[in-house]
Amino acid sequence: MTRRVLLNFLWNAAFLIFFSATLSAQISEKRLFTLDDMAAFRDVSDPKISPDGAWVVYTVRATDLKDDKKNSDLWMTSWDGTRTIQLTFSKESEHTPRWSPDGKYIAFLSSRHVEEETDQIWLMNRDGGEAEKITDCKGGVNDYVWSPDGKRLALIIADPDPDEEKKDKIEKTEKKTPKPIVIDRFQFKKDEEGYLRHLRQHLYVFDLATRKAELLTPGDYDEYFPAWSPDNNSIVFVSKRGADPDRDDNYDLYVIAAQAGATPRQITTFAGADCHPDWESRPAWSPDGKFIAYLQGGPQRLIYYAVYQVAVIPVAGGPAKLVAPLDRNMYQPEWSADGATIYFLLEDDRATLLAKVSANGGSVERLVNERREISDYDLAADGKIVLLSSRPHEPYEVLAFANNLLRPLARKNEELLAKLKLGTVEETNFESKDGTVINGFVVKPPDYVAGKKYPAILRIHGGPVSQFGNEFMLDWQMFAAHGYVVVACNPRGSSGRGETFSSAIYADWGNKDAQDVLAAMDYVVAQGLADPGRLGIGGWSYGGMLTNYVIAQDPRFKAAVSGASISNIFAGYGTDQYIREYENEIGTPWRNFEIWKKISFPFLQADRIVTPTLFLCGQEDFNVPLLNSEQMYQALRSRGRDTQLVIYPGEFHSITKPSYQRDRLERYLAWYDKYLMPKAAASASTK
Repeated sequence: MTRRVLLNFLWNAAFLIFFSATLSAQISEKRLFTLDDMAAFRDVSDPKISPDGAWVVYTVRATDLKDDKKNSDLWMTSWDGTRTIQLTFSKESEHTPRWSPDGKYIAFLSSRHVEEETDQIWLMNRDGGEAEKITDCKGGVNDYVWSPDGKRLALIIADPDPDEEKKDKIEKTEKKTPKPIVIDRFQFKKDEEGYLRHLRQHLYVFDLATRKAELLTPGDYDEYFPAWSPDNNSIVFVSKRGADPDRDDNYDLYVIAAQAGATPRQITTFAGADCHPDWESRPAWSPDGKFIAYLQGGPQRLIYYAVYQVAVIPVAGGPAKLVAPLDRNMYQPEWSADGATIYFLLEDDRATLLAKVSANGGSVERLVNERREISDYDLAADGKIVLLSSRPHEPYEVLAFANNLLRPLARKNEELLAKLKLGTVEETNFESKDGTVINGFVVKPPDYVAGKKYPAILRIHGGPVSQFGNEFMLDWQMFAAHGYVVVACNPRGSSGRGETFSSAIYADWGNKDAQDVLAAMDYVVAQGLADPGRLGIGGWSYGGMLTNYVIAQDPRFKAAVSGASISNIFAGYGTDQYIREYENEIGTPWRNFEIWKKISFPFLQADRIVTPTLFLCGQEDFNVPLLNSEQMYQALRSRGRDTQLVIYPGEFHSITKPSYQRDRLERYLAWYDKYLMPKAAASASTK
């Protein structure tokens, strides 16, 4: 060996030793996830690629601890990822960015500098400068889209509440008794909106030159998801227009000329939901203007258990055609620039993927087939695609997709993630009591030791028609960092595995789905992961509801957390927002009393519950109102069981205030620790 070779060898060896030591030090510096980290995460959403494919605009939502709220700003990153620019900095949120067709401007929604705190449209030059507020709609703008020529906007504008306007004027001068609320609608309540009267949201056309908006669709209807025809002359939108639209979910597509006084023409006649607003999928015109792609739901009786699929219908009239007839839910259809292909998001078992199909129909090609969740995407005319996607160890991120490769663009949580030790998330499957295969996830603590039995928490998702997927779950990671094995499964009633699987619990809640989640716990105990004497359970919404069903049947759980749940189903009729769903699925209480009684057993047989249970709910929740949690709390307290009720003032079904979000998770941990890790709980209480 020559001297130079020897020196090179020694240098390389020294470098490798130094690099290994540095890497080891970096790894050892990683720490466990804490409650303080909740506020450090950034929520990235709504990526839109510029018409020339050079830039991607998106929103980033951060926590403002001082004002106890979350605030979103607009950011922009170049397609190659070399430049990132923050576009807005105000203390009010900016969201829903949309490029003008020529790429010179970015429009967005914000309530900043608006006395009524309603969202208005603002316009910003891409090259910089102050944004300008261009609308002043008293009810606020709920949605908007640019016309292809960039001269007009289609707006969805809410009716202003005249009583609120009068109330504001009175409060400025003197206090007076508020007017009575008069109700005459079949569905008269909705979470976050409150009591429903005849205030609607309508379609308008806004001229950018004159800054004037013209009403296109008067009447006692709500309109959603406008989309312009390629020739700028017509708009398709979604609406329910029957004798009493409150009584069904029969949404249809209508086309109207983009001028005041025009009459809308109904183009879909399917007796079910076409582009149901809950699915947030706008209908899309083909480039030649002859066809519209949209989502077709299932029969009315199946309500949310039905599968939604991409359909194409001629604008001139004629039957609709399902172009990708898979037994899976689909979202957000978009046409390729040449009109030959339709892109969409495809929900499958524990993953949502980007897919495409020929506009004429045929086999589906999955473009991103990794085990991940894709919740949004956008196409550029040149074929570039941006995605919003997450994996179990990565929060949602804006990704460029080209040449079958994914490349991160936003990187808003990269620095934080580099500091944290996360629990490992593994897909799993097992058999339920009747032999049905159920799929789910197991999360192991970051410092997991093989052969050790851990306290385990069973998490149940809401819906019930939803699923746990391959995405970052903050609560899972918090529990894992605290020393718990987390078990999450998708029982029957979940989506992702077809209509038969999701509708298996139709009018039979708390039966097969309860067997499935119990089988998940049997599985982790049999695998030697979970200590059978230290099992917890919990969930929110239907997850809390199924928690109640399970603990009323099985005493094995030593602690339960039930969020925004219902057990006495009789109490839901007329007090929550689900009147159509009740009457479609289980009928009315006076006609189908035995079914209502059967599925109310956690309340009617609350004396069987021995599990210490923490109940939580938002005070203003009209989705699953507080009275349901109050009833279960009172029933367990009456029986002398260990229970507690936590009410979040001013909150709806979703808890949104950052301090309350932290409080909720902190209470989860304290409750589970008290019964599953009593030594840890005792230690924490002395600090």
